[in-house]
Amino acid sequence: MMVEDHAGYRQALELSLSRCENIELRSKYGTAEFALREIQYMAPLDVPDILLLDLNLPGMNGLESISWFRKYAPKLKIIVLSQSNAEEDILKAIRLGAAGYLLKSARFREIADGIQTVIDGGASLDPKIASFIMDRIKALQPDSKPNPKTLTDREIEALSLLSEGLSKKEIANRMNITTATVAYHVRNIFDKLDAFNAPAAVAKGFLSGILPVKKPPAK
Repeated sequence: MMVEDHAGYRQALELSLSRCENIELRSKYGTAEFALREIQYMAPLDVPDILLLDLNLPGMNGLESISWFRKYAPKLKIIVLSQSNAEEDILKAIRLGAAGYLLKSARFREIADGIQTVIDGGASLDPKIASFIMDRIKALQPDSKPNPKTLTDREIEALSLLSEGLSKKEIANRMNITTATVAYHVRNIFDKLDAFNAPAAVAKGFLSGILPVKKPPAK
């Protein structure tokens, strides 16, 4: 599902996604209100896996609508697709539960790859956004001392791979375990860190000191 008020961009993205064999754009709307009205009456099996959500919408804006989409369709994964790289928008979208944040300046192939990453259980962040978030994390002091009992070694390993933007399938290959086991580890990570999505879990991992903040490579 896509909520985007710019008809030209909506049509261009629809055309691009139609070329992806494993992605089907079921519906598109110009306002969040229309999309929310429709999703309230959908049968559970009809709710799409992914919502591409613009922020600058007429009426209810994208940020205001995230909580409502999560209320009516808790399993729906939201990817913000916006022109805005404003600090406040990025952080608020992630705090509200967005599973990804991509900029409209991204190439269509990058957007399709981002959708697939979220479908596979990963977090999709535009490289510029990911860099910004890491800069913010480095500027903050850890809010608590690392507690080795919080996560098991395997859960820490899975969280570290999540922080690299890997999908569950890729994490399974790296850890030499099944995707079902990865999903089990991820659920435990979310529960223990009180996080509702991968970006929030990764951020808490860095801020708590569970994950080390890597220094940027020397130029």
